[in-house]
Amino acid sequence: MLLELARWQFAFTTVIHFIFVPLTIGLSGLVAAMQTQWVRTGNDEYKRMTKFWGKLLLVNFAIGIATGIVQEFQFGMAWSAYSRYVGDVFGAPLAMEGLAAFFLESTFLGLWIFGWDHLPKKIHLASIWLVFIGTNLSAYFILAANAWMQNPVGFRVDQESGNAVLTSIWAVLSSPTAIYAFLHTIPAAILTASGLVVGVSIWHLSRRPGHETSFFRRSTAWGLRTMLVTAVITMGVGHFFGQYMTEKQPMKMAAAEALYETEKGAGFSLMTIAPLDKKPDRTTFELHVPYLTSFLATNDPNGTVRGINDLQEESREKYRQYELDRGRDPETAEYYPIIGLTYWSFRLMMGFGIWMAAFAAAGLLIMRRVEGGIEAIAPKTWFRRLALFTLAAGFLGHAFGWIFTEVGRQPWVVTGLLKTEDAVSKLGVETMVISLSVFVVLYLIISAIEFTLFARLAVKGPDPSAGASGQDPDAPDGDSTEEGAVVPHSTPALSY
Repeated sequence: MLLELARWQFAFTTVIHFIFVPLTIGLSGLVAAMQTQWVRTGNDEYKRMTKFWGKLLLVNFAIGIATGIVQEFQFGMAWSAYSRYVGDVFGAPLAMEGLAAFFLESTFLGLWIFGWDHLPKKIHLASIWLVFIGTNLSAYFILAANAWMQNPVGFRVDQESGNAVLTSIWAVLSSPTAIYAFLHTIPAAILTASGLVVGVSIWHLSRRPGHETSFFRRSTAWGLRTMLVTAVITMGVGHFFGQYMTEKQPMKMAAAEALYETEKGAGFSLMTIAPLDKKPDRTTFELHVPYLTSFLATNDPNGTVRGINDLQEESREKYRQYELDRGRDPETAEYYPIIGLTYWSFRLMMGFGIWMAAFAAAGLLIMRRVEGGIEAIAPKTWFRRLALFTLAAGFLGHAFGWIFTEVGRQPWVVTGLLKTEDAVSKLGVETMVISLSVFVVLYLIISAIEFTLFARLAVKGPDPSAGASGQDPDAPDGDSTEEGAVVPHSTPALSY
């Protein structure tokens, strides 16, 4: 019971926290690109885009910090054995994340907020790019720490304490698992932010016709182009990442396919329905594409892919001493995750990414081929709903991606070294119930604050006092305005 409560607490806090992380990473890059275009062209509409989407970035950044700080407490409290075991290894990358990356992004974000009209344009622009670099560095150090849990490298086990000890920080930071995770996560984060830009923009075009049409038309175009490019990159890297993990974490990838027996020419399961057991012994419905899993895993349609049953027997033999040292029967040990959850989280992660790529391609086609462009089709209820679903799809894809990453590694918290059941703190069930309840209530309150502030700013739209140019995006860049429009030469630094 204690273990399950601790798992639920970790799952809840991690998934909620990672709602904010990809949006901060992605929006900081998009805002930096928008400001670059303003500095390059002098078109004030890009400045207004920078300021509007920048407001949403600031709200998300602040709330993301709050959830991240709170999350730290649950590690030390609910997972103290884990914290002791990995402390020496995790200390270096987490210190780098806190002292270098986080201070870099927070310092230059402050300069960016208060530097409008006080810093030279190019220096002010450099500050938002440094924010984006800082968020990427922060993500890399965190992903490197998590990658060590997936595929431990650069360490030794201290014979006296039994804990992992760092021997090479370079091995940890340069692990292929960390590099693949980073190259997969960052484009996915920009994809998520682009989906939000598209969703908010189409909502304005559909629900408020004539309101800032050129602004949201341009924002939609930016979002759709970025969505398509980053979706393709994310899926491409994901393919090679999956091949690598098939080698390093074969049980996770076998569970992702619900592949029980080792096969040559294994098919890719499009849908499998089975009883709600941890390891169902039968399926009630299955639809698959022949040879595709073998091709994806080995680049050979007749390649061999190991199955859950063979991997289970191999693991029992390999980790026999681990179980004996802890007074457990090696013959009853289970080394596979919850098959159904791993299988479906993997497909939902991929499905949301494919959906966003398809929506982006369709949206760009509409802008080119449909008379009246995106404004003509945006007022249609079905299209608006699809756009709002696309807005949510990026966040859902990240959530299911992390569920797959963490659940698929089970029963290990550190693959091959420490089981999850051996990492939990020795707390009373009552204490854990209180802790979980407090975290749930606290995170729900924080999330409600984020959603309220974010939605209010998103619905309000850009501030016309921020330099409304009224310039049509199809006209040459410049300072022309609609008749009667007033373009202030400067904006107060505290306009946020």
